[in-house]
Amino acid sequence: MTTDTRTRQSALRVGLVYPDLLGTYGDRGNAVVLVERCRRRGIPAELVELPASSPLPDSLDIYLFGGGEDSSQVLAAQNMAASASSLDRARAGGAVVFAVCAGFQLIGASYETGEGEILDGLGLVDMATVGASPRLIGEVLVEPEPATGLPTVTGFENHAGRTTLGPGIGPLGRVVQGGGNGVDGVDGVLAERLVGTYLHGPVLPRNPALADSLLAMVLGEEELQPLDDSLVEALRRERLAAVTATGWRARRQELHLNRG
Repeated sequence: MTTDTRTRQSALRVGLVYPDLLGTYGDRGNAVVLVERCRRRGIPAELVELPASSPLPDSLDIYLFGGGEDSSQVLAAQNMAASASSLDRARAGGAVVFAVCAGFQLIGASYETGEGEILDGLGLVDMATVGASPRLIGEVLVEPEPATGLPTVTGFENHAGRTTLGPGIGPLGRVVQGGGNGVDGVDGVLAERLVGTYLHGPVLPRNPALADSLLAMVLGEEELQPLDDSLVEALRRERLAAVTATGWRARRQELHLNRG
């Protein structure tokens, strides 16, 4: 059934998970932009911060996991151990999970650090990550799966993870430039009411169509009221042009070295 966004009774609750641990790369901006895009459409919304000292509730509409350093990721994994059932209940009730980088790794089954320490993940999706070299750093372009209807996603990565998706589990999209999951030429994960990616930026302000796709999942809308995204689209064009040019220069250098 489609939700009428004009008569929504309660505020859409956007949960920012462990901002004290998973907030290194500005991924808080993902929560801010979701609330703002609701506000601009007249949809009541609020940002709820979920500190690592508290268990995750099952009463929110969107759960956002951000990136963090290795030590913070270890602490986050330990604190999340008792929260998988809450997130399962929330998703069963219509909530959406969006996870970036370290948060993306932690929603899987496990993460093995470069030192061989194995961290148990939330197990929300069948995938596993291992730390490896070299570190993947730089701008990334991802062509989302056609079924999403999304345009090219732009962002940047800074991680050592190599994430392998389980059988039947699909990625967010194909990597055009950059590392992404570091395996199989793809980035992220796309599952039932769950999206993950290695892209920072923050990725949702840089890609408003992706932000709106998350909101549409929660609101039950196929399409949301369009917004004036001219400034964001100008940034997207600039980033796409810059990344494409950088990739072409690197490719020419590689060909030159190979010829030598």
